[in-house]
Amino acid sequence: MSAPPEAIPQTSAANFKQTIIRLKMRSGDEIKKLIVDIAKSDNRIKAVLLNGSRTNSKVLTDKYQDFDIVYIVNDLESFVSDHRWTNILGDKIIWQLPDEMTFEEDDKDEEPIDFHYLMLFKDGNRIDLTLCPIKKIQVGFQADSLTVVWLDKDNIFSNISEPNDFDYLIKKPTEKFFLDTCNEFWWVSTYVSKGLCRNEITYAKEMLETVVRPIFMKIIEWHIGAETHFSVSFGKSGKFMTQYLSSTQYDKILSTYSDYQIENNWKSLFDMTELFGQFARAVAEKLYFQYNFNEEQNVTMYLKQSYYEQK
Repeated sequence: MSAPPEAIPQTSAANFKQTIIRLKMRSGDEIKKLIVDIAKSDNRIKAVLLNGSRTNSKVLTDKYQDFDIVYIVNDLESFVSDHRWTNILGDKIIWQLPDEMTFEEDDKDEEPIDFHYLMLFKDGNRIDLTLCPIKKIQVGFQADSLTVVWLDKDNIFSNISEPNDFDYLIKKPTEKFFLDTCNEFWWVSTYVSKGLCRNEITYAKEMLETVVRPIFMKIIEWHIGAETHFSVSFGKSGKFMTQYLSSTQYDKILSTYSDYQIENNWKSLFDMTELFGQFARAVAEKLYFQYNFNEEQNVTMYLKQSYYEQK
């Protein structure tokens, strides 16, 4: 039951601003010192690694970046049997223990090899902490290419390379993977039109955003990869794409994000299919792949007919 209006705390903008000012954000150096000091004082922790964007020289640092930390540990069970030890890291706004959570069909039957703490603190810092058993390191552990060693008590990582984004570069597809991906895009595009013709906007939106869009983003990724000889990273959700596309292309991609209006979603779908065809043909040409242009023509015609029939 929701609280009655009079029970909801009222905070003026001025008071809220003062509250924010009082919450001084700890610096990166302060967070590093805290994390390393904890490890130094605990014999169970053998090494501390920093992963992620904070190790990537190509990414601009800002206050919203997570601290992706790995503790290499002995006796994992002694850590996870009582999570209160994490309180030393700061006051949490919210946190998650993914390895203890259940999402219906995603039930976890096996014990996790690693254990993860996702923590957002009241000062605005976020730490994603992974506990990795040392026995995992001893059986051929491969460090992420974006890894910096903050502490290594036993010289486990003495030969680790300088951090680079090699693991995150766009991967060249095989011709079959490319053709199957294109086929899937044109096939699932018809799901969106079916929802729009039936005026089932929630179905159409779900198909567009969770089924069609990931494939659409993949062809953009491959296009950029083909143009750059697969030497760059696309970034999570394509956040680096603006570096490799024209402003016209990027604006057209943005036009594929629409509201809940039926007509606007038709436009998004047509913009998406037009772009997909352009990028797919460019990738095929660049990589000397076959491309089934008949699929593109047939489905485009089908979508247009569906649009005019429902008007």
